[in-house]
Amino acid sequence: MHNEPLERPPYPVDAADRALRLIHLLRDLGSVRLKDAAAELDVAPSTAHRLFAVLIYRGFAVQDESRRYLPGPALGAGPAELTWSRQLRTAVQPHLEKLAAQLDETTNLMIRVGTMVRFIGCVESTNLLRVGDRRGAVLPARTTSGGKAMLAELVPRRLEQLYQGASTAIGGEHLTAEELAAFQSELAAVRRNGYAVNVESTEDGVSAVGAALHSADGKAVAAISVAVPSSRYRRAVEGTLVPALRAAQLTIDNEIKATLTDIR
Repeated sequence: MHNEPLERPPYPVDAADRALRLIHLLRDLGSVRLKDAAAELDVAPSTAHRLFAVLIYRGFAVQDESRRYLPGPALGAGPAELTWSRQLRTAVQPHLEKLAAQLDETTNLMIRVGTMVRFIGCVESTNLLRVGDRRGAVLPARTTSGGKAMLAELVPRRLEQLYQGASTAIGGEHLTAEELAAFQSELAAVRRNGYAVNVESTEDGVSAVGAALHSADGKAVAAISVAVPSSRYRRAVEGTLVPALRAAQLTIDNEIKATLTDIR
């Protein structure tokens, strides 16, 4: 095995080389704006946009509502705010454990990156028939209970940026005007109720109820959910699940505001 430093090939394929440099930027910086990427590559913004479109299509990048590009699931990288997400997970874990013990159902912690949610914490139920550990999973936010709980707190303009932009269409999350209007109506109900539901939207036989978690300035930065086999879903939501979830949400929100003031 040679220990000499690797040399740049003399005749790289320019487009591939630039795309790999963008992946390095996403990996190292966590978030990149289009104009900064274009300047780094010394190309026109339109060229950088096309390269990012391919990265989104292949899962190496996602775009959030402020038009920043972030690491996608194919990178296997953490979100841009990796430090605070670790702090959040540490703070929330005991509450997930308590909620899971109280309900004997699986509890989750997730964050949103653009149109996707990433599961970063989980406590499994002890039931033989239970929802498994989804830590590390990346799913569309609009199909998960926690994702919908977070999206419900965005203003309409932000939702339009998320679901009707060109890059979103390439990534498969584009909504037509009619679909977006229907989704906004669903989110209005989430705001009224204070929680969101997912009835087999992500997986057959699995349903969930989720609620958003908030930073000290009131921004929805994460969500917790309780996932149950659909055979137990109705009994659970008509019982103690929703009150227990809302109580955990309030307790965690208060702890975040008191101890995790760096979370934004």
